[in-house]
Amino acid sequence: MVISEQELEIQAQNNVYETDDLIAQYCEFHYGNEYFSVKNFPVTCVQALMKNVQTNNITTDRALDLGCAVGRSSFELAKNFLHVDALDFSAGFVQQGAKLQAHNRLRYTVPVEGEIIEYKEVLLDKLGYGEVKDRIDFQQGDACNLKRQFTDYNVVFAGNLIDRLYDPALFLRKIEDRIVPGGLLVLTSPYTWLEEYTDKSNWLGAKKVNGENFSTLDALKQQLSDSFAFEEALDVPFVIRETARKFQHSVAQMTLWRKHKDNSMEFYR
Repeated sequence: MVISEQELEIQAQNNVYETDDLIAQYCEFHYGNEYFSVKNFPVTCVQALMKNVQTNNITTDRALDLGCAVGRSSFELAKNFLHVDALDFSAGFVQQGAKLQAHNRLRYTVPVEGEIIEYKEVLLDKLGYGEVKDRIDFQQGDACNLKRQFTDYNVVFAGNLIDRLYDPALFLRKIEDRIVPGGLLVLTSPYTWLEEYTDKSNWLGAKKVNGENFSTLDALKQQLSDSFAFEEALDVPFVIRETARKFQHSVAQMTLWRKHKDNSMEFYR
């Protein structure tokens, strides 16, 4: 990963995700304790998608982790794929995964109550990623405006990303060209659409159409049906700790889409 200090400072000033508290919150979400018997979300997601990869005999050469946050899903993908590109819009987020990769440890604090904090340390080898860490390339990037080199993927995983994009339909149109025929697109989201991130005119579903409910899944099927076969949908719960006594308990829907094998690769349509 090559991000200059000046770039980090500029990105931090312009990114709603760039706060120390939120970074620490996501470090705990990815690498910390499990709460209320809810399994680790990034690990659970990768395990679920790998079942589909194995069932369909999808080649495990290249994976793209979009919205990788602080990187746990990237490390999990690296256990199964020869190369993983891990991108997030937040330079502060992606820097945490790069730190763990480079230094084999990650330290952060989590709030307990008021001014009281708890110190945490994550060790790469203890997580079982020591032998696969060099398969990952962490970079800051915009999912709606990917650079040309991000292509030819067997699997693209976009974890809790779609409802935080400024133009999710544009993302879906462009991402299909980055996946090889027969490859897999995996989306997870709790569908918490907010105008803070996505103008309401760009929401995928989550509205009434001709008086009928039109869900995000309905919109995804409409957007992707020409290029992908809908494989399955399943619920994946997750818990994010805010303090020792305050938690967010959400349920994401994971949808899996297999690209038609007769689709040609076209860029920047």
